[in-house]
Order: sequence, then structure tokens, then C-alpha cells
Amino acid sequence: MSAKFRYFPAIIRSEHEAAIDALASLDIPRGEVMNLLVAGWGQTGGAILAEVDVGRPVAAVPLPDGRWAACNTFPDHACGSHADAERTLARLLKRGRRGLVVCVAQ
Repeated sequence: MSAKFRYFPAIIRSEHEAAIDALASLDIPRGEVMNLLVAGWGQTGGAILAEVDVGRPVAAVPLPDGRWAACNTFPDHACGSHADAERTLARLLKRGRRGLVVCVAQ
């Protein structure tokens, strides 16, 4: 992919008031949660990506209303455009689940 950004689908598991709560709800050990928060300190508006349970990709994603979404992510389905990632997300959503597209710099 030659794009400056990667876009990939994420399915929202829950919403939280703070990033620390979203990360903890994803079953990330407390020590790792703190390391992730410190590593991302001062970066505005970015998702916090992690892996749990032998490589299951997850993320805490900031929402427009200031809350944080705890999400299962699908970086293997990364796309070069937001529109392509939205189409992939639509195929992944089932049984009334909600999702969003995560954008990360390459």
C-alpha cells in the first residue's frame, strides 16, 4: 500500500469515559494499559492499538463526543481508503453490532 494512512474496520465492544477504562475492558493487563497510555501521552486524537490473547488485535478509539470505544480490530483487512474500509466493515457487522473505521499513519 502506498497510501500515507491505513484504514481498517473495528467492531465496538463498549464505550467508556476514559481511554484507561476502554483498554482495561479489552482484558489488557493493568501494567500494559499504563505503558500504552504513557507511550501515547501527548498525542492528540489517536487510537491506541494493542494485541491480547495471543495476538488478538484490539484498540481504544476516541469518539467525537469525547468518549472512548473499546474495539476488536481487523488490521489484516487494512485498506488504502476510508471508503474501502467502510465496505469491509459492512461485511463484518452482524446482529446489530456497531463499528467504525480506524485510521492510522503508516
